[in-house]
Amino acid sequence: MITASVLACDGTLGYSAAMESLQEILAHYGPPEDPEVLAVKQYVSEHFKTPVSVAVHGTVLVVTVPSAALANTLRLHGVKIQEACNLQKRLIFRIG
Repeated sequence: MITASVLACDGTLGYSAAMESLQEILAHYGPPEDPEVLAVKQYVSEHFKTPVSVAVHGTVLVVTVPSAALANTLRLHGVKIQEACNLQKRLIFRIG
């Protein structure tokens, strides 16, 4: 946090305000997530109690999961996930 001060003519401090740095401003900025990404994250969180990351690469949603067991389980539920989330993109599951 950067503070700005203004000195009055008599030498006293007349004004003090806090200004955010560019880094702090950009830390709060983020483009809105794709509704399909949010739907997949919510589905996996509700049904498998595990947070995952989802990235969009063209016509593909890449779902990165923490374990091979979860990746294989999600592969088996791929059709259910696509129907429940109304996905137009193809799903790929990645361990990471």
